[in-house]
Amino acid sequence: MKGKRVIAGILLVGILATALAGCKNADVTKKEREKPVITLGSDSYPPYNYLNEDGIPTGIDVELATEAFRRMGYQVDVVQINWEKKKELVESGEIDCIMGCFSMEGRLDDYRWAGPYIASRQVVAVNESSDIYKLSDLEGKNLAVQSTTKPESIFLNRTDERIPKLGNLISLGHRELIYTFLGKGYVDAVAAHEESIVQYMKDYDASFRILEDPLMVVGIGVAFAKEDDRGICEQMDQTLEEMRQDGTSLKIIKKYLDDPQKYLEVDDLGY
Repeated sequence: MKGKRVIAGILLVGILATALAGCKNADVTKKEREKPVITLGSDSYPPYNYLNEDGIPTGIDVELATEAFRRMGYQVDVVQINWEKKKELVESGEIDCIMGCFSMEGRLDDYRWAGPYIASRQVVAVNESSDIYKLSDLEGKNLAVQSTTKPESIFLNRTDERIPKLGNLISLGHRELIYTFLGKGYVDAVAAHEESIVQYMKDYDASFRILEDPLMVVGIGVAFAKEDDRGICEQMDQTLEEMRQDGTSLKIIKKYLDDPQKYLEVDDLGY
């Protein structure tokens, strides 16, 4: 009888421990659910933001945002937006911020910024058989960009003397289309973030050649509405810098990109 009582006691302790653990996990989950929600707007731009096989947002910016806002006491809801309408969406309050490999260059007065937290090269890519090897070779050629992106403004404004006059600049609404146009020979070149081009080649087994000279090296940031005075932007800026210093950002970026350290060299970008 004594032995049975001991066994019964052990079982009771185990049941109680399991029940308590379950309660604790439920409390943690409830606490997470009760955190205020930040709505982050982005479009599909691998490897920064895209939907995985289960339809769940993932990527560099998704992971960085999730960790940063967790540290700040928020939960984040990543929503796909029409990239061309990003400014009006953040200004109307429909989203809290824009984060999707978003270049700060030339937009410093348009938003309140957290960053830069990543350095990125804007580059031109051509088909491997192309006779285009330098930027000047683009004279009179047809080039595709995603609309409202930094490469579009670079070729439209041509404030850099290295940028030649194109034959046609074709602006397309979706990232994937510019590569389709290049692969089918509808255009001679495309311009985009280097990481985006490399990721597309990996995903679709495509072979493009990236020109050696970049269009520009830009800082990537998180954009809030200019009139947003909640202090979230400033807190985000500080948190992302802490993540860069403590190695968290490096750990996340290396899951998606080779030579991750170069993307964190933001100190000399001049913002």
